[in-house]
Amino acid sequence: MKDGLISRPTLRTGSLSRRMILIAAGWIMVLLAGGGFALDRVLVSAVTQNFDDRLSYVLRSLLVSAEIQQGEVWFSREPADQAFLEPGSGVYWQVSAPGREAFPSRSLWDRQLAYGTRHNDDAVHTYNSNQFPDEKLRIVERDVKLPGSDVRWRFQVAQSRQGLDAQISALRRTLVRSFALLGVGLLLMAAMQTFYGLYPLRRVREEIAAMRAGKANRVSDAMPNEVAPMVEELNALIEHNEKQAEEARRHAGNLAHALKTPLTVIMNAATARADDLADTVIREARTMRRQVDHHLARARAVGRRGSAHSRAEVWPSLESVERAVGRLYRHVRIDVDGPKDLVVHVERQDLDEMLGNLVENAAKYGGGSVFVTVGAQAGFVEILVEDDGTGIPENERVRIFDRGVRLDTGKPGTGLGLAIVRDVAEIYGGTVSLEESEDLGGLLVRLRLPAAVG
Repeated sequence: MKDGLISRPTLRTGSLSRRMILIAAGWIMVLLAGGGFALDRVLVSAVTQNFDDRLSYVLRSLLVSAEIQQGEVWFSREPADQAFLEPGSGVYWQVSAPGREAFPSRSLWDRQLAYGTRHNDDAVHTYNSNQFPDEKLRIVERDVKLPGSDVRWRFQVAQSRQGLDAQISALRRTLVRSFALLGVGLLLMAAMQTFYGLYPLRRVREEIAAMRAGKANRVSDAMPNEVAPMVEELNALIEHNEKQAEEARRHAGNLAHALKTPLTVIMNAATARADDLADTVIREARTMRRQVDHHLARARAVGRRGSAHSRAEVWPSLESVERAVGRLYRHVRIDVDGPKDLVVHVERQDLDEMLGNLVENAAKYGGGSVFVTVGAQAGFVEILVEDDGTGIPENERVRIFDRGVRLDTGKPGTGLGLAIVRDVAEIYGGTVSLEESEDLGGLLVRLRLPAAVG
């Protein structure tokens, strides 16, 4: 509890900064993982292809230089790489055929490359092999039928995968480190971007705290385009609340001032024990009731004005008022004309009160005929209420809007009807004016209210 008010807990849905950073981190991880995997496949494929191309080159050299002599394979020019002459060097070649003794490179020494007869390799065939327990191999092979030979010979070139695997491992380590560093950098950038991007919101919070502390009355700092509309709406809301508070203070002061005189009269009469005390109390109490009714009507209109959804259909309100006034003044004929789909930016209760006052005044002071016309004009709905009475002199048409002013004191009333209509209409941004009716000859009241949009 603070300053006598119950402090309600603020509903929270988590940190906006954390959300933005987590979303950025998620996308960064997905994109880096996908990009890293694709780049790994491309680079590993390129390194492996380069490794295979070197083996294929040796294989082609063997095929080009191979010939048959006395039923065996001989090479007119052996590979120039001395590693083929060193036992266990890691690079090997071998020529094999079904039913024939294999012709291996010296580097194989006492080992032989596996030779399978389950398939023919008319094109170059490349694969990995684990046939040597202590050495993983990469092998390229091809089957050819040499001139002068009636069998298909399989030429094989193999090399240890140790160098290839070392290159791939080094490449992957570099990729992982590079992408990890890139990920950390991107996360730091996202965090900095979030902190900097949301900084205006923290400034707005500080400005609001300053307003609560009484150090400012508006958010006055310049804001980015995305935040500026919210700040403008906030300032407009503050201004609206200030106007309402000022109107409430003014109405309270006016009401206190209006009640002060009747209360003083009653107090003086009571103190003097006047003979007409009862009549004085009744008269002054009626005056106070008129003032209270007027200020209550205005206060209700001010309180409802802030609703952006305030809207009322004119025709149903007119029909309701027509029925109510018709029961009170059965001798009066009330005619209504105009479009039936017009809607005003006014609360229905306030619209009923304004129309009720105008139509009732026309029925009360007219000669028996009341004509109400509704129309639309330049963003406003215009309502004309005419009667066939004596009208109001032009020099009295301004004064008649003052509270308690009545030109015809022979009929019951409070003298607040037109004053309430004027005050409520002005609260909603409308106007009311008095004219002479050309058709009926009496008074014409022109009420203009803002039309509802949408």
